[in-house]
Amino acid sequence: MRRWNGWGDDGVIFPLEEAGRSFLESALGPGTVPHDAALEDTLSRVPSSRLPARRLVRTGAEERLRHARGQSFPDWVALRSGRISAFPDGVAHPATEEEVRELVALCVEEGIRLIPYGGGTSVVGHVNPVRDGGPVLTVAMDRMRSLTALDESSRLGTFQAGVQGPDLEAQLRARGLTLGHYPQSFEYSTLGGWIATRSSGQQALGYGRIEQLFAGGRMETPAGPLELPSFPASAAGPDLRELVLGSEGRLGVLTRATVRVRPLPEREEFFGLFFPSWEGAFEAAREMAQAGVRLSMLRLQDEPETRVSLLLGGSRRLTAMLERYLNLRGAGQEKCLAILGCTGTARQCREGRREALRLSRRRGGLWVGRPAGTAWLKNRFLSPYLRNTLWEKGYAVDTMETALPWSRLSGALQAIRAGLERALEGEGERTFATAHLSRVYPDGASLYVTCLFRAAEDPDGTLERWRLLKRTASLAITESGGTISHQHGVGLDHAPYLKAEKGALGLAALTGAVRALDPAGIMNPGKLLPEC
Repeated sequence: MRRWNGWGDDGVIFPLEEAGRSFLESALGPGTVPHDAALEDTLSRVPSSRLPARRLVRTGAEERLRHARGQSFPDWVALRSGRISAFPDGVAHPATEEEVRELVALCVEEGIRLIPYGGGTSVVGHVNPVRDGGPVLTVAMDRMRSLTALDESSRLGTFQAGVQGPDLEAQLRARGLTLGHYPQSFEYSTLGGWIATRSSGQQALGYGRIEQLFAGGRMETPAGPLELPSFPASAAGPDLRELVLGSEGRLGVLTRATVRVRPLPEREEFFGLFFPSWEGAFEAAREMAQAGVRLSMLRLQDEPETRVSLLLGGSRRLTAMLERYLNLRGAGQEKCLAILGCTGTARQCREGRREALRLSRRRGGLWVGRPAGTAWLKNRFLSPYLRNTLWEKGYAVDTMETALPWSRLSGALQAIRAGLERALEGEGERTFATAHLSRVYPDGASLYVTCLFRAAEDPDGTLERWRLLKRTASLAITESGGTISHQHGVGLDHAPYLKAEKGALGLAALTGAVRALDPAGIMNPGKLLPEC
């Protein structure tokens, strides 16, 4: 069963071996085991619903609790402590577009605020009810998950927007096809959520980001249905798909989406490379991206993240053997690990691997083969479970992400890391930051910085530590000229920094679009554009 106050299935545990525990204590100090609120106690705090009985609407306490928060750090603190400031007054599970339209009309007529809910995996506060205002209805899309049309000659598949990643791929694979969109939240996140937040999958280098895969669809808005026909290309004015992409539920409820699919690949393989230093690895990644090497993934870890990966990677004996080999080959304490993926025909994979190795060797890259890639593949969707384990040991973790041109990436990383390492000094606390490039482009790359710190004894203290770290990293990102979000959207947590990227006129244009489709302002208020 899915956890109500953490990540994923409650039967899955990411173990932390003794080496990992020793490392955390050495880097941060001993953790304080938290006193998490019990489900029964938290349910007792759910207030009475402000919604009268309505068709399709459920108002039970547990239903509302399970749809009250996503997976952001403030959400975790709220759920683990039982201190949840606001709940939806009801949750609806429509099965058809007609039922979605009925729910939107109800909310317009009665002034009810409506929050679209996909898989509940948002890490920036997209699905949270705001405290002030009238009653809130959360519309969960989990019953709308079917493949409704398939144009095999055009390779276009149309799905209901509530389909989760594994279900979407299973329906396509039965027909010899794939979408190839694999964010880390793949097991639970939905097609509608990917579109609403401009998601990027782990293999976007080969398959494309969601904006490249999204061909059209339909959205039910308070002003009426918005149809987005699918064209291979169009010069008929601005593309309305771009308005829907990243709209975060502010315009309406996306009910169906047409996506560009492709045949299942003949071969897919992942392999590892070690570089003696970050500088050489960074340049190799840039050169591969700009040379157009046929890869579906290029993930580059910095030295601290590489060290942690080896520490948590499994057999200590095999890791020690690998370390000795790398030392002999000149990759010592500063070594960095890259995981590369090739997808396509056997010939395409051979050519991609050969060219990647040729370019990497010019920068000192050392081939360690498929075992490193296999280990990454095994854990690609399990890594978020480590967050549960760390919390239960008294440690907190969060990731700040951005994307920048190659020329500004290294400077931004230095600024973010330096800021995070200083942010909690006033409290006598330490932080440990790791980083990786997870998606590369010809002109730049995404930068993910993960920050580990100790949880405080009181939940408010833990949340305040996170706020200091989040603000520090966000200011460093904007001052470095990076985007405030590479793939997770804006939600609540990034909204204060959006003006630095869009400018006043840009925000005004977005506000105008929201007001045109949602004149009464009932759609997911407070997200993306807090003042609208």
